[in-house]
Amino acid sequence: MVRLRRGDFGAQITYGHDPVATAVAFAEAGAGHLHVVDLEAARTGVPHELATIRAIGAAVGPQVVVQVGGGIRTVEAAEAVLETGARRVVVGTVAVADPALLTDMLARFGPALVVGLDVRAGAVAVRGWTEEAGVDLDDVLPTLGGVAAVVVTEIGRDGTLDGPDLALYRRVLAVSDLPVIASGGVGGPGDLRTLADLRVGDRRLAGVIVGRALYEGRLHLAEALRIVAGAG
Repeated sequence: MVRLRRGDFGAQITYGHDPVATAVAFAEAGAGHLHVVDLEAARTGVPHELATIRAIGAAVGPQVVVQVGGGIRTVEAAEAVLETGARRVVVGTVAVADPALLTDMLARFGPALVVGLDVRAGAVAVRGWTEEAGVDLDDVLPTLGGVAAVVVTEIGRDGTLDGPDLALYRRVLAVSDLPVIASGGVGGPGDLRTLADLRVGDRRLAGVIVGRALYEGRLHLAEALRIVAGAG
């Protein structure tokens, strides 16, 4: 398993070589959702880890929702991922570069379709964070009606453990009615608690993706689940 820092493919951290075993450990600890990213596909646009994703789904069983992102830029790629048993696919580049294709995917996959928006200083990046899309986050959000959720990642915080960009999530909650999943920067229980308590009017986050903090023992999954369950 590999974790990037600030989306830099040259700054990888390896945490282990058995993602299936890690997924099973998370499931046994009570995780109801697993977020999986095919990093090679994110860079190339070609699914690379379908066998691993299929093995993860088989190992954790149907009670765990496996959500997969990374390089899903065609209908065929989305179908290939969903055929592994994954319950959700995350598209990013498509949502910005080809709105007509996004509409087609939404018609085909409905509640299985999630959009991932990777943001650097308010601007959306695409193709595995390697290119600026030339559009602002506020320009993209209104075009996403009907998707199951939007995952918003502040690239500058991702994998840093430096804390989430709270201003970013307040902004997204204020301008979008979509379920919003925060990603990037969670370094421990305090960060997760802050995100769980974040409110903009009657809006709150639908979820938080945590990676490095769990792998490095700064946050334990049982504790994380208690924090999320206690937020009201």
